[in-house]
Amino acid sequence: MLRFLVHYGIHFLVPIAIGLYFYKDKRFWAVLILLAGILIDLDHLVASPIFDSTRCSVGFHPLHSYWAIMFYIGFLFFKKTRVVGLALCIHIIADTADCLLM
Repeated sequence: MLRFLVHYGIHFLVPIAIGLYFYKDKRFWAVLILLAGILIDLDHLVASPIFDSTRCSVGFHPLHSYWAIMFYIGFLFFKKTRVVGLALCIHIIADTADCLLM
């Protein structure tokens, strides 16, 4: 239960809190983009089985690879891509926490 709460808390509550607190002038769009970071889970569709509760996503799926993570971190350095990079990094942090709690 703790693993579930931590994983989905980071996936949903953290992006909403960050969007509401740090992006006051464009809250709606910031929260929407931050929540859209969950879309990188579409790479689970190319795995077999699609969902495995004992598998760590980080380093396994293409959009969760270490190369992709470096790319997401690179997004943080540019103002135009910062929110997207933050969304993707929050997603990776959630999945890393999930892996650590396995």
